[in-house]
Amino acid sequence: MKLPRTLRLDASDALMYAPAAEPGEWAIPGGFAFADDTEDTLAGKRRQAFRAGFLGLTSFGWSTLVEVAEATPADRTTALAALATHLETTYGAPSRAEAEAAAAEELAFAASLCDHPVGTVLALERTLEDGALRERFRTLHLRAREHRDFGALPVFNIVTVEGEDAPERPDLTRLGERP
Repeated sequence: MKLPRTLRLDASDALMYAPAAEPGEWAIPGGFAFADDTEDTLAGKRRQAFRAGFLGLTSFGWSTLVEVAEATPADRTTALAALATHLETTYGAPSRAEAEAAAAEELAFAASLCDHPVGTVLALERTLEDGALRERFRTLHLRAREHRDFGALPVFNIVTVEGEDAPERPDLTRLGERP
């Protein structure tokens, strides 16, 4: 079986999220963590976690990227138990059985995202649209050859896309402030 595993390419997650997941944690999208949020309640680091974070299942911190990884049955069992406990203690699941059922459903969804070769990197974009939470997932792939002209990389091109939200311009100096 394959599951998402947190990936950290640089120190940005530690600056963007409170808390940040450690590299190598099993992960799920974790959208349920924002079920009671509105545009008004999402600010600072919580907003960043909402917009692009996967939930790590060891620290219950957030990670911008995950990679598809092989998981053993024991890995799945450990992840399920940790998530079920988290659902009980943090979200007040009415019983252990219901927490385990919800955790199993979350892990099954996370596994469904991993229908890619091991090592494929996944990213997500989460939005609120008409009060409903929407998640979009993308795969990121390594380039076949090394770049020499970094100014020509797609990340440096500005593209306008119809129907997309206006880009956010977070004030990085204020991310640590509480709303």
